[in-house]
Amino acid sequence: MNGHTQRELPGGPDQIVVTPEDPRYEQLIRGENYRFVAKPDYIRLARTASDVERAVADAVAAGKRLVVRSGGHCGEDFAANPDVEVIIDLSLLTDVRFDPDRDAFLIEPGATLGRIYGTLLKDWGVTIPAGTCMSVAAGGHISGGGLGPMSRQFGLTVDHLEAVEVVVVAEDGSVSSVIATRDEDDPHHDLWWAHTGGGGGNFGVVTKYWLRTPGVTSTDPADLLPRPPALLHVAKVSWPWERLTESAFHRLVRNFLDWHLANSDVDTPFAGLYAYLECFHRCNGTVTLTVQASSDMPDATGVLTRFLDAVGDRVGVTPAVTRIDLPWLAAAWYLTPPDSGPGAIGVRRKVKSADLRAAHTDEQIATVYRHLTGPAITGMGYVEYMGYGGVVNAVPSEATARADRRTLVKTFYNTFWTDPADDDAHLGWLQEMYRDIHRESGGVPVPGEANTGAYINYPDVDLADPNWNTSGVPWHTLYYGANYPRLQRIKAAWDPRNVFHHALSVRPA
Repeated sequence: MNGHTQRELPGGPDQIVVTPEDPRYEQLIRGENYRFVAKPDYIRLARTASDVERAVADAVAAGKRLVVRSGGHCGEDFAANPDVEVIIDLSLLTDVRFDPDRDAFLIEPGATLGRIYGTLLKDWGVTIPAGTCMSVAAGGHISGGGLGPMSRQFGLTVDHLEAVEVVVVAEDGSVSSVIATRDEDDPHHDLWWAHTGGGGGNFGVVTKYWLRTPGVTSTDPADLLPRPPALLHVAKVSWPWERLTESAFHRLVRNFLDWHLANSDVDTPFAGLYAYLECFHRCNGTVTLTVQASSDMPDATGVLTRFLDAVGDRVGVTPAVTRIDLPWLAAAWYLTPPDSGPGAIGVRRKVKSADLRAAHTDEQIATVYRHLTGPAITGMGYVEYMGYGGVVNAVPSEATARADRRTLVKTFYNTFWTDPADDDAHLGWLQEMYRDIHRESGGVPVPGEANTGAYINYPDVDLADPNWNTSGVPWHTLYYGANYPRLQRIKAAWDPRNVFHHALSVRPA
């Protein structure tokens, strides 16, 4: 008898059920973040939406705590909590195709961004504005909002969301699949809205996403999603830490922020330029700027050159510069973070985020500098400033569950390491830096004139911890703003038993 056992288990012999004695178990109890390891009774790998229904029904009938995982990229323990008894794994649901019945593109939750980009481009010449990590799966990425290098030009992924199919659990414990659409006359419209940024693991299990750009009347699939540019003009620029004084670092960050605050309006002519500045810890060697400019922009190479000049203005340090022109899909792969090798596999991670309406103050930049030049860390750590705004902010905040429609720059905090003995050092370093940067607002980016909150796809349980969040503003306001009460009502209607929950899940009204 192998680990895919025929003894008394839910689902029957045709279902993939992995138990602790199965050699696959050690692989499937982990996601991308090795800080967290689940110990479930079993893992169900679904191959169809019907499999998902059966898996949910079996777990609910047995009274077992269940979670859902698609790609496994989560900064917290939402799918690997010690009390989890059943993991429903969606990584085999990978279909990407055009659905003529809905006149939209169907994407299953286990499809990775790399697969999605390649299929959409090669078959139809289109794409979606989504992230840069090719191994991230659609399941959680889309439901949390979905953003990436093309968002300034084309909006968020959910701005193109036409419909979702969701496995839900009723008050009586019965399980069914529901299709909810963008159509405001759809009786299930609220369930669609909840998946336009309401986060994963909240309302049910998404088994299908349908995407098309709203307002397009063409019957040609090639017109129903954005067309990527033929080429991207890419630049990588690195400043070595040993030559960066505090004033040079301050000028570099200030230049980057000032350019984006001046060029991120809804109608900016520079929406086709996307850049991020990775301020690594000093022991990691460099501060690195990555830029891509769409060939669709007039004078794209000139725009890129002038941007590089603006960011480097008066820094006083000559950087190393690499420029290359690549076809769009090749450039997307060129710029992706590694998803293999020792820097990506087996790492332990902590992430945070903050969305900015205004530039960091001089004091905040000094705080960033102080933490990045402090005692060496054993792994990798950085603060990243990312260009944002543009078309994203043309959508009203209440039109989707993703409420941050005033953000101009996003910040992403990340540290990763491999030795569990280094956990406290890395967690403390990131927690203290984040708290100190936002000291004037209680240690967190309280929505207001300077900040618009944080991003749920970079989940951070510290925002719900009064030791780190002393602002008096609850975590859900930081993630969802004024949209949270509506999300609570939808939660109560569609998951009345609170089957789908985690540390930062929407609480029923």
